[in-house]
This record gives sequence, C-alpha cells and structure tokens, in this order.
Amino acid sequence: MKITVIGTGYVGLVVGACLSETGNDVVCADLDVAKIDGLKQNVLPIYEPGLEEYVERNQASGRLTFTTDVGAAIAGAEVIFIAVGTPPDEDGSADLKHVLAVADSIGRHATREIVVITKSTVPVGTADKVAAVIRPLIAHPFHMCSNPEFLKEGAAIDDFMKPDRVVIGVDADFARDRMGELYAPFVRTGKPIIFMDIPSAEMTKYAANAMLATRISFMNEIANLCEKVGANVDLVRKGIGSDSRIGPAFLFPGPGYGGSCFPKDVKALVRTSEECGAPLGILRAVEDANERQKHRLFDKVREALGGELRGRRVALWGLAFKANTDDMRESPSLTLIEALVHAGATVVAHDPAAIPETQRRLGNRIAYAATGYDALAGADALVVVTDWNEYRFPDFARIRAALNRPVVVDGRNLYDPEKMRALGFTYRSLGRGRE
Repeated sequence: MKITVIGTGYVGLVVGACLSETGNDVVCADLDVAKIDGLKQNVLPIYEPGLEEYVERNQASGRLTFTTDVGAAIAGAEVIFIAVGTPPDEDGSADLKHVLAVADSIGRHATREIVVITKSTVPVGTADKVAAVIRPLIAHPFHMCSNPEFLKEGAAIDDFMKPDRVVIGVDADFARDRMGELYAPFVRTGKPIIFMDIPSAEMTKYAANAMLATRISFMNEIANLCEKVGANVDLVRKGIGSDSRIGPAFLFPGPGYGGSCFPKDVKALVRTSEECGAPLGILRAVEDANERQKHRLFDKVREALGGELRGRRVALWGLAFKANTDDMRESPSLTLIEALVHAGATVVAHDPAAIPETQRRLGNRIAYAATGYDALAGADALVVVTDWNEYRFPDFARIRAALNRPVVVDGRNLYDPEKMRALGFTYRSLGRGRE
C-alpha cells in the first residue's frame, strides 16, 4: 500500500517506520529541512528504543523515504496519515492550524481516491473540520478516518507492532476495508480492531489519557495522605492493585505526570467539556493535584537539608519525564530545577538521554554530569527524579562516599527505606509513612 505520513515528530516517525516494516511503501513528509536531511542519514530527532533500527533498515530496503515535498508525497498516496503537532492554545484547547494546513494541501494535491486519517490527538469534531477544508478543493473521492495512537514513549515500537487494540473511526466501507487491510498484520494474535464512528474514536483517545492521568494523580494524593497517617503506599498499592476491578497499572506514586500527551490532552478535554456545557470537574482536580505533586520533591529536599538551600549543591538523577525517552515536555524535573535555582541552590544533573534537550532548554543554568556518579561529587543531596534502570541498583557505598551529606530524596520509591537508613542515609521517599 502506498502511504504518506505528514509530520515526522514522535507519532509520525513511529507510524511511518512501523508501517514500512510490514511491507508498505511509506513516504514521511515534513517541512523541516534540517530534520528531513538528518532522517535521510538515519539521524533521528528523538530518542526511542528500537526506532533507529527500523528507520535504517526500511530506508535501506527502499520502503521508507523522507521528503520536504509535501505536495508530491500527497500526490502519490492511497492513504494519508496526518501526524502534525496539536500544541495547546492559550486557553488549553488544541491548536489545529497545522492539521488544517495539511488538509488544505491534501485537497490541492491528491490525484486519486484516498483515505485521510487523523493520527494526531485532536478534539471531537476535527475530522469534520478536515473534511470541510478538503471537500471544495479535491477532484477525487476521499474518506475520513480517525485512528488515535496509544503509544507509550519508551515502548512505542512494541505498542505499535503488538497493540492491545486498534481503534478506528470510519464513515464509509471503503475506509473500513482499507484500514482493516492495513492493520491486519499487527493483530494476528487476536487483539481487536475496534471499528466505531469517528467522534467516538476521537473521544476514545482523550478519555484513555484522562483516565490514566487520573490514576496517577489519585495515587499521588493517596501517597501524600499515607505520609500523614503513617501508612505505607507500597502496601496500599499492592492491596488495591490486586482487585481485578482496579488492576496494578499506573498506581506507582511519583513526582507528577509530564510528557507530550497527558498534560495537553487533559487540558484539551477540560476545555471541550466546558464548551459543551458538561464540565469535567474531576479533571480540574486531576490537574491541580498534578501541579501540587510537582513541588513535592523540592519540599522534601528543603526539609532534609534543614530548610536552607542557598549555597547547597543538589545532584539530580533523571531529567526526562519518564525513562527510555529524551522528552522534557512538562517534565517534573523542570519544576524542581526552577525551585532549587530560585532558592539559591546549585544543580548538577545526569540523564542517559535527555541532557542535550535540557541544555537546549536551560543552557548553563545548571551543570551536567557524564555519569550519575559524577553528579554526586560534593553534593549535599541526591534527588532521584526519573526511574531509569541504571538508577535502580546503584553502588550505595559509592554514593555515600561521594555526597557531602548522606541525603537521598527518592522521587520514584526505588530504594528500601530500612536499608537506606541502615547504610547511614537521611532518606526521603513518597508515601511510606512518617519519615
């Protein structure tokens, strides 16, 4: 199948690489000349495990190509995925200007009957808006489709190649047949392709992310309460996660959610609900809880260092909003860094993947270390922000020797409190009773 993916950001690049892996001819188009030039040389603009190998292999085979000629890419396509950015507007709603600009190009350059798919996360009604732009411009039949992505950063290749489900909103049998054929290789193990109307597919994406964000904020609030009443959130998590109605996923407390999806999508859904006269007050509470949670680590560092941070040196392990990505969007580390610097502390940070992106954002406002242990030298405290595997089983004796003060604030509950205290650390974590 001849496929064009417009947009080579996180979603578009993963979609293009994975669809080419199953034998399709895929063209990924983007107006960013530097990005496309890099991709032609197998230089990726994002860090995602396994993606570089897919891009390199499928470019070498000729199944995957990159171009800045969006019009030509559209002209050769049978199926077109719109995967451009939908950044939040000032009021929290999704900005659709890039999506609608692509729709205009599709209308002007399509040369045959096509299926047009919104892959970007877009509010309910966007497919109708895209169709309204295309309709007066196009000389051939076209069919709209909504195919929301459910890709976890750090595991996106597996999520696409072995999905839990594929959600497809269609308005015609032609689109249903083409999309069923396209996704058949990915659901051979029996996972479902769920066909539905387009508005329901558009809503499904927002509802899924809002539910997961709600679980995260709920568990963070429970962890905070556990500290007040002397309960252990690790045991509470196991107790409720074993209930089949709840399940164990997304019940680990942490420093707050971030990334490209949850913050933006929760805001957009709140905005949509208010515009429709059915406000989602629960999601306002989720947002508020998440903003509070992002300040928890700073409060714990300040308390562990006796209330005074001016002149202190603080080591950070982890900058990305989660492990296995270099994504810094809405990362809790940024909130922590701002608070520490404002309080007069010096920050030195390590992250296996996100240092270049952090340097782009913060420049020399903080220092950067080549290894996690290098960050510790002379520091008055270590704060674990991101749960990269290399931070899970460190050399505690080496940490103890390198730190100026034996203070560890564990924002991911990676370490055992009793062991840390036995090793002589002043140890703070989340929700494990009164520390």
